[in-house]
Amino acid sequence: MPSKPRPAPVLPPDDQTAPSPLKGLAPIISPQTRLMVLGSFPGVASLVEQQYYAHPRNHFWPILSALWRLEEDAALQRRPYAERIAEAQLRGLGIWDVYASCLREGSLDSDIEQAELNPLHHLKVWAPGLQAIAHNGGESARHMKITQALGLPVVKLPSTSPANASWSFERKLAAWRDVFEQVGLA
Repeated sequence: MPSKPRPAPVLPPDDQTAPSPLKGLAPIISPQTRLMVLGSFPGVASLVEQQYYAHPRNHFWPILSALWRLEEDAALQRRPYAERIAEAQLRGLGIWDVYASCLREGSLDSDIEQAELNPLHHLKVWAPGLQAIAHNGGESARHMKITQALGLPVVKLPSTSPANASWSFERKLAAWRDVFEQVGLA
């Protein structure tokens, strides 16, 4: 009696492999950092460029330029990224994100899944002169309990993202100015 043929194993199609987590950017921080701005996780443009706030419609760099009265060719958004970072560090500003990695399609915070937190508890060790922490937007601010545990003033700022279209540039600038003035960065 002939044996029955065995069914071929069922393999998943190639396009159903598990996605790899996205990795965030290294912190911009020094012992002279007085204010740390924490975003949620870099958007697609920032990951591609490996630069914080790389999307051309993000208000982060224009807000800093306005706060620091950097106009025309001196405006940060018109300068090379290395110069932007150097200017931020010179003025005592640190930049990082709350998430070290995550799964996400696109750039929306609402699409973040399986996020892994950065070691935020190290901020005061890395920046002993740190005076305050500002969360850039709601997703970042979800982790205020962690940053508040550092014993510093912690504030939630309106997101500079182009997705935050309900806030005008002027309204965002006013909110950011209040915080920057409190720590002597504006």
